[in-house]
Amino acid sequence: MRAWLKRIVARMPEVRSMRAFDYWHNRFAPIAAGGYMGPDSASGHAVALRCIQLISENLAMVPCRLYERAGDGGRAPADGHPLYDVLQHQFNEEMTAFDGREFLIASILVHGNAYARIERDSRSQVTGLYPYPATSVAVDRRPSGRILYTASKPNGSADRLLDGEMLHLRYRRAGDGLLGLSPITLAQQTFRVAVAQQSQAVAQAENAFRPAGALVFPQQVNAELLERTKEAFAEKVIGAAKANEIIVLDAGMEWKPFNISAKDAEFLESRKLSNLDVARIFGVPPTAAGIPDHATYSNVEQESTALVARCLSPMARRLEQQMMADLLSRDARRSLFVEHDLQGLLRGDQKARYESYAIGRQGGWLSQNEIRAWENMPRIDAGDEYLSPLNMAPVGGRQPVGGPPNA
Repeated sequence: MRAWLKRIVARMPEVRSMRAFDYWHNRFAPIAAGGYMGPDSASGHAVALRCIQLISENLAMVPCRLYERAGDGGRAPADGHPLYDVLQHQFNEEMTAFDGREFLIASILVHGNAYARIERDSRSQVTGLYPYPATSVAVDRRPSGRILYTASKPNGSADRLLDGEMLHLRYRRAGDGLLGLSPITLAQQTFRVAVAQQSQAVAQAENAFRPAGALVFPQQVNAELLERTKEAFAEKVIGAAKANEIIVLDAGMEWKPFNISAKDAEFLESRKLSNLDVARIFGVPPTAAGIPDHATYSNVEQESTALVARCLSPMARRLEQQMMADLLSRDARRSLFVEHDLQGLLRGDQKARYESYAIGRQGGWLSQNEIRAWENMPRIDAGDEYLSPLNMAPVGGRQPVGGPPNA
């Protein structure tokens, strides 16, 4: 099967790449390896869907800005640059920045790769990003070393773009360095178990969670009657919508249900463990993924902080550096950089925020207007002043009481 698919793909110029080969092989030869778990199937798992949604929505929600480095070591938003508006407000004419970034991040988590065509103006500055579905793009390296992207369109045509014309985001680079591997691909066996358990739960629910059983006849019956009886019984009672159907058994026939085994009784606990495994794969704390089994008031707040520090921050840094590499020239990167502002996710409740503001204000590194800006309040006059605590001074700089010391 694999060799046959490879020969077929070799004759298709628009998909002549290992990505296309692996994609079609996984689509048409799932049973050969004991059951292939495709990204689309695995991403439909309830916990996986929640993790993908949580990461993509949170990172798309926070500001992703283009900054300019200042000479004093500070920075300022480069709101005059076209890329600033693309990342912050509008990806293209039909897609907002939130929708575009959410689409790309979800594509990374499901397929390991995300693609967007780069549109530039006459000064080579980015003015728009046009995402492609990950499964429609084939990637190959040309003899010159340049990377070629072939993006198929619904009308049958294809866009052929070189590196520099395509934003390519990856989850984790594969061995060839061209493509990324998704967490679903890396942990395929775990997702196979989780999805199989979900499918089993669906099958049980369709049968109203009734145990299997046997139809017992007092005497031997012929094969034709036995088959008709089985079909009639299944049509009458199997299925959740027929949970309360009435069936009449005659000719001495009786129904004997099988008892629920200990294995079936532990099915729910097994599903809980699989759900935790899926959350671990994406680096999402259980409470954030909607698994509150061991949640307490204190650890929910701690896990919210862990979500930002251990899950969202690494993903944000991965996106930032690749965006800078693909969207900014080498000279532009000396003065410009892309950064997500994750501080809003760490601010906590109102009491915690106000306590941290008080510490910063009294310590002298926050002004009133900076605090008011974080709370979406208007600026005030003289609000840019910083306080200096009276009981603090540089070492050796404090004058003793009564004047300077004698020589």
